[in-house]
Amino acid sequence: MAKSTSANLGFEEKLWAAADKMRNNMDPSEYKHVVLGLIFLKYISDSFEELHEKLKADKLSDPEDKDEYLAENVFWVPQEARWNFLLQNAKKAEIGKLVDDAMVAIEKENPSLKGVLPKDYARPTLDKQRLGELIDLIGTIGLGDKESRSKDILGRVYEYFIGRFASAEGKGGGEFFTPQSVVKLLVSVLEPYKGRVFDPCCGSGGMFVQSEKFAESHGGRVDDVSIFGQESNATTWRLCKMNLAIRGIESKHIYLGDSFHNDQHKDLKADFILANPPFNISDWGGERLREDVRWKYGTPPTGNANYGWIQHFIHHLSPTGIAGFVMANGSLSSNTSGEGEIRKKMIKAGLVDCILAMPDKLFYTVQIPACLWFVSRDRYNNKFRDRHDEILFIDARKLGKLVDRRHRELSDEELQQISGTYHNWRNKNGKYEDIKGFCKATSIEEVEKNGYVLTPGRYVGTDFVEEDDEAFEEKMTRLTKELSEQFKQSKDLEQKIRENLEKVGFKV
Repeated sequence: MAKSTSANLGFEEKLWAAADKMRNNMDPSEYKHVVLGLIFLKYISDSFEELHEKLKADKLSDPEDKDEYLAENVFWVPQEARWNFLLQNAKKAEIGKLVDDAMVAIEKENPSLKGVLPKDYARPTLDKQRLGELIDLIGTIGLGDKESRSKDILGRVYEYFIGRFASAEGKGGGEFFTPQSVVKLLVSVLEPYKGRVFDPCCGSGGMFVQSEKFAESHGGRVDDVSIFGQESNATTWRLCKMNLAIRGIESKHIYLGDSFHNDQHKDLKADFILANPPFNISDWGGERLREDVRWKYGTPPTGNANYGWIQHFIHHLSPTGIAGFVMANGSLSSNTSGEGEIRKKMIKAGLVDCILAMPDKLFYTVQIPACLWFVSRDRYNNKFRDRHDEILFIDARKLGKLVDRRHRELSDEELQQISGTYHNWRNKNGKYEDIKGFCKATSIEEVEKNGYVLTPGRYVGTDFVEEDDEAFEEKMTRLTKELSEQFKQSKDLEQKIRENLEKVGFKV
């Protein structure tokens, strides 16, 4: 993993290497909860101690008054859960139980964390000597730092570690982590300065963290951004709640549950939707949702959730909302089970703003080619040009740099190039130009002539070697039909050969 990934702290890779060395034979998917739980514990303890010192210096305040901390939106940490107490006992055989007790005590005192923190440090299979060494190691984070508060550094370390664990887990890691360059790109295109930000498959919460960072860095107040989310995996939901808490982001609207079958935000109309749903999911229970109100543009096939997700996003957009989300490339061209007709209706309704072809090797899942969709209801106000009869296609497959053999990242300059192209096309004051091989503003009429296929390479005039954009299901249907026909021809030919050989006295 490159040094530029996530935190850029200078010591993050050394810290990761030291922590990973203590992993021993533990699987990364299990070990991440051990490490991230301790980083979180250190974070809330440091936040508490920072305010504790201030209150001690104020003669009119009581540093052990819980209400003083609640008033400052700081988690109350009881004596037995404070980092110094754990550090002093790190070498004891019962350190696992002490950490579990600390987690229980924090959840008891802070209802918003109920059911969130890991509490399995006392298990016999966890090496207590290694655990003590890990506590010592995490205890060094932020010590003596003059530039930034310890808890700010801990937030960045948490973010860095969560990315490294995703990389170590491979496909499994993709279920809870979207690479930061992809999140940054979605955020820089959507510009969520103010309003309701929604992610119905939120993983570890990276979209929310980046949205708040973006608003803050552009002069907005983080209080102007409200976040709403849902995650179906209970373990990942806990990671998300901790990730947001460590960033000081309110997570009361982040719910656990299946967004298709138990939509916890039924009445939400969001200003911004950012999402990276799981690709090509076949067992999403679509057969139980055939008449769902969300399927305004057509009922998605039961064997693939892609167009279920797309219509779920559209359903939750406000009248001026915009969504940016990751999709498998098959979504751009598939005609399987009515998907082509759904795509056609969405295009004709003027919802599709922009389609972006992404470089390969950006994700930690299997290397399925991916794209970004940008879907907007807000195409006619005073800020934007009237682009209702156009779709912007961007082909970014040539961009990005390999940071190791398996992973690629987009640079900040490339992110600016892509987002700048979009804003120049969309905004009235922007100076947009088509660039052969990179971008083209294409009329709906031209898209119609291409059978409503949305593959950017068809429109931008790229010299990039075109990937196979035929949907997997359609390709397999076509190939198996061809193979069946060839088998039949083979049998006919075999029979003729046998007959001809018999005529000249040779029987096979």
